[in-house]
Amino acid sequence: MALGLLGVMFFSITLPATRVAVGSFDPFFIGLGRALVASFFAAPLLYFTKQKAPTCAQLWSLSRVGVGVIAGFPILSAWAMQRVPASHGAVVLGLLPLATAMTGALRAHERPSAGFWGASALGSIAVVAYAIASGGGHFEMADLALLASVGFAAFGYAEGAILSRELGAWQVSCWTLVCAAPLLAGPVAYLIWLHGLHATPSAWLGFSYVSLFSAFLGFFAWYRGLALGGVARVGQIQLFQPFFTLAFSSIFLGEHFSLGALAAMSVVAVSILLGRRSKISVAKPEPVLPQEAELLVPRS
Repeated sequence: MALGLLGVMFFSITLPATRVAVGSFDPFFIGLGRALVASFFAAPLLYFTKQKAPTCAQLWSLSRVGVGVIAGFPILSAWAMQRVPASHGAVVLGLLPLATAMTGALRAHERPSAGFWGASALGSIAVVAYAIASGGGHFEMADLALLASVGFAAFGYAEGAILSRELGAWQVSCWTLVCAAPLLAGPVAYLIWLHGLHATPSAWLGFSYVSLFSAFLGFFAWYRGLALGGVARVGQIQLFQPFFTLAFSSIFLGEHFSLGALAAMSVVAVSILLGRRSKISVAKPEPVLPQEAELLVPRS
């Protein structure tokens, strides 16, 4: 439980740290650069622990994980942090655990019950209502970017969860970073040439945090906690992440959050609890008829 809480605390500071970093850095540089920096820590760890290299099929799965958590989520969330406060982003990203469960269920060909979909709708409506109310009656582009980042992250987490059964949890994170590094080097170098590296000390501190803790060390504490205490039990700690983000946004950035934000996140937390307690059945394959079975036999 302590390790799970530590992981959630690491992730809770991601949005405030990104908000500070985008004051000086381009959001694309933050989104891609943080993974490139983290790969310099991941590669030696894989080498010295003598981890087995992934197969071709696993590399294809790792590429899907990278699209979600290395490209999609970091870039879109960093772009949104240029336009809305971190406390606002915390409410929208509160949907991430529910979206991950939904994506994982669909990816595993499971059939969530009506209660699960009802809980998902409840949390989604709360977030959309808050975004519209705080945006003066309309949806802002930053809200769309945050919702899209939730989708990318949920896709990456679900793919990573499936692949972790073969490679191991932290190994998936490290291999994703290492395999993506050659593809990230060129774009990051171009962004450095285009914008330079002139930034305030606080911006460098924010970028360093998301590179070392958000993209690397946070996953070790989180996955280890899940392994020791169980996903169902330790995973409930993730319900507190949006509230921690609000607190850190207030402490580090001086942002003030409204009662509406707390109410929306409370509804999301309840919906996640209801969703996790709802029944999810596994879809059974349809029976193969004898005449169809004959077609499945390979012919020489």
